[in-house]
Amino acid sequence: YWVNSAGGTPTRVARDGYDPRFSADGKRVQFLTGGGLEKLYKSVDLAGAEPREHFKLKYADQLVPSPDGKWIAWTELFNAYVAPFPDTGAAVSLGRDSKALPVRKLSGEAGQYQQWSGDNQSMHWLVGPAYYSRDLKDSFAFVQGAPEKLPEAGDLKPMTITLSLPTAKPQGQLALVGARLLTQHDGAVIDDGTIIVDGNRISAIGPSSEVSVPAGARRIDVQGKTIMPGIIDVHAHANHFFNGPSAQQNWAYYANLAYGVTTTHDPSANTQEVFTQAEMVRSGVITGPRVYSTGTILYGADGDFRAMVDSLDDARHHLKRLKAQGAWSVKSYNQPRRDQRQQINQAARELGMIVVMEGGSTFFHNLSMIIDGSTGVEHNLPVAPLYADMIGLWSRTQVGNTPTLVVAYGGLSGEYWWYEHSDVWQKQRLLNFFPSEALDGRSIRRQKAPDSEYFHITVSESVNALRQAGVPIMVGGHGQMQGLGTLWEMWLIGQGGMPNAQVLEAGTIAGARYLGLDADLGSLEVGKLADLLVLPGNPLEDLMVLEQVEQTMVNGQLFDSQTMAQIAPVAKPAPEFYWQRHGVGRAQAAGFGRMGPTAVCHCPKGAHP
Repeated sequence: YWVNSAGGTPTRVARDGYDPRFSADGKRVQFLTGGGLEKLYKSVDLAGAEPREHFKLKYADQLVPSPDGKWIAWTELFNAYVAPFPDTGAAVSLGRDSKALPVRKLSGEAGQYQQWSGDNQSMHWLVGPAYYSRDLKDSFAFVQGAPEKLPEAGDLKPMTITLSLPTAKPQGQLALVGARLLTQHDGAVIDDGTIIVDGNRISAIGPSSEVSVPAGARRIDVQGKTIMPGIIDVHAHANHFFNGPSAQQNWAYYANLAYGVTTTHDPSANTQEVFTQAEMVRSGVITGPRVYSTGTILYGADGDFRAMVDSLDDARHHLKRLKAQGAWSVKSYNQPRRDQRQQINQAARELGMIVVMEGGSTFFHNLSMIIDGSTGVEHNLPVAPLYADMIGLWSRTQVGNTPTLVVAYGGLSGEYWWYEHSDVWQKQRLLNFFPSEALDGRSIRRQKAPDSEYFHITVSESVNALRQAGVPIMVGGHGQMQGLGTLWEMWLIGQGGMPNAQVLEAGTIAGARYLGLDADLGSLEVGKLADLLVLPGNPLEDLMVLEQVEQTMVNGQLFDSQTMAQIAPVAKPAPEFYWQRHGVGRAQAAGFGRMGPTAVCHCPKGAHP
């Protein structure tokens, strides 16, 4: 569509397409169509007629024509390129290896957010906070003013762009008095305990008889309740597959907090979106759990966002560009050769990053992932039960496992077990934050099968065997049902026989250790960040009580879990979402991509089926 800047009725020019922009003379609209490895850059006139095809695209993406229409810049496999924009009657194949056009690589390491100077003579782009510029005369010898020898892309020196914001930190002191405290510190339980929260950290914790409530602290009576650390979901796809403006209110974040998830790690997300959202949460601009991510996966299969790794230097390149944008973890995803995965591991060791491996239902790949010493394997092994040889091998490493039983490989998975055994669409807490149209479509019409057909139970038994042998097990809800799905995963882990205490460990301190955050998160200890849950009962006796969490504290802010109204240190009303406010408008399911809670889109744009 286009619309007059003064207002009026929009004019539709195409039934499909994205990233529209006007031509240099303003008489045509240019846009992309297709997806993946088959895309076209097209244009139509302002009436939607006279279509023209300009470029056929495979790996090229994010096209940016110059203001005068004579040049075209694009991103290809995370680097920036530029070429003349030919005025031809047929589509030209555009890419870094194009023979029909002179092509120049602009970036040395990576390039995003390309933009032209107003005089059409230079191109600018970003890599994290590094702002690069390159004149066309330094890219093509035929441009007027070009030097005798063109500089190499790697010779460019960037300008550093900085924006400093204070980290959100509430003021004042809170005293939570009289609860049973499941500290997750060496399994310690305090039957009648008090926690003092100063700002966003725990300043004192212990038996109520030994902890004095400071003068001026707000006292909150939690007699008869149980307090445990906030839940850490290390495999949480939480509405991070979008391009464009960032939401001022992410309902997926509220749903997670409502069910006690105070820290999320998304191992496959749109890099720009997820780190923007993470910074917005950290600075207090929006409410949410702590958000960490790998950014876009290091995808080994073919695709227009694949991460080509054929050497250690290639691996370093990909990890450096992700680290520049905010990642301290990376997701090695279906790199087909063992040496490729080893190169990613080595680059991560050099750069101080962690590597979580996509299990991918490839058992023989999984074996080398474990032997080669990655941080962990995401998803279950596709075979079960596991026998002594496999358990013994894994237990002799420090490699962890996040089994994601909600989407267990090999047969019917745990998500469907919960649809069969509970009326998910009627859960009011979930409906307070989850658009009902998305929830209804997923949960009302359910399949039915005996437990013997649910393969995740067999997998869960093997997960328990791994844990008893010393393999670290973590909780990952996979974004199947925001918030509630993380609890499903904990209960599914328990179905395999793991004791409640170890399930709680998997959802708290084990996840913190896995992510390298255990100095600040995962247990109730002096000096740690104040992320905790107030429960009406004891989950050591009954894990199902987790669904009844009454209050959630994240970063020292206490919320009513049912409504997410803030209680302390200052009171704030419950959030209202646009579909509640207006009663109209479609709300997308904040799961894995744009298509629904369980859609398996791994592309960074979330646009591919």
